[in-house]
Amino acid sequence: MKEAKVNKESPVPLYYQVKENLKEKIESGVLEPNERLPSERDLENKHGISRMTARRALTELESEGYVYREQGKGSYVAEPKLRQALSKLTSFTEDMQDRGLEPGAEVLNKELITVEDQLSDKLMLQSGEKVFLLRRVRLADNEPLAIETSHLRNKFCPGIEEFDFKDRSLYETLKREFGINLGRAEQSVEANLASKFKADVLNVEKGSPMLTTERLTFLTDGETPIELARSTYRGDRYKMLVELRR
Repeated sequence: MKEAKVNKESPVPLYYQVKENLKEKIESGVLEPNERLPSERDLENKHGISRMTARRALTELESEGYVYREQGKGSYVAEPKLRQALSKLTSFTEDMQDRGLEPGAEVLNKELITVEDQLSDKLMLQSGEKVFLLRRVRLADNEPLAIETSHLRNKFCPGIEEFDFKDRSLYETLKREFGINLGRAEQSVEANLASKFKADVLNVEKGSPMLTTERLTFLTDGETPIELARSTYRGDRYKMLVELRR
């Protein structure tokens, strides 16, 4: 790839030119994951720019998820983000398998509980109706990517709490063991920051950007809710994709 030069006569800010140059190398594979980037001093000398300009270029690449920093060592190319399409109802296991990654999980909690208030209303629970709570850390090639908490109406799948969900897909279990097919889902996405608990579990810094989804899934009649799932994904490893048509 031909080396792009910084144009000091351009109205485009210098830091942005340097950032886009490095981003193009990352996206094209010239710079590979975990490869060390030029230091601030290297960029300063190469492009004839100030240290502050070089620092801003690297900082913005880090904030966009293209690079990560190691204290005292420098900046490195981050692993590419996983694209999560929001137009199709799939499980985490299916998503990872489609990408050629090995899905896995660490079960943090599973139990039958009784819930009230907003959760009960969303799932249209009857008085005293039990819910199966399943909270897992979701892994891809043994890397922690998300914390997933599912609330499932137990009346449709009695005994599901007996299964080991460390290496088992929840949706596949519903289909194979209980004959349950899912019809549609309503999903919302919001950005937030990692609490200490989530940071420790996902192996990131406290306050790191996160993407949290809430999905209400219905049976094939399209009206009966069966699951409410809240998932928190690492912002440095995930981006959500929505296809719009006119």
